[in-house]
Amino acid sequence: MKTSNNTIKLDQFLKLVGVAPTGGQAKLMIQGGEVKVNDTQETRRGRQLVSGDRVTVGEQTFEVELNDF
Repeated sequence: MKTSNNTIKLDQFLKLVGVAPTGGQAKLMIQGGEVKVNDTQETRRGRQLVSGDRVTVGEQTFEVELNDF
């Protein structure tokens, strides 16, 4: 789910951590204003996340950790 520059899209990340069961649900959550990245509301589902970013949905906060394979 990563690109070559070691990033992941916000909608993919939400699916990866189990917050959204599908990409469509992730899109609705993001466009509905339910998601914050680094304490700022984010409405772009294609937002590129990097290691160290914090994604908050409701009361849950996840830190992005991307490892090289």
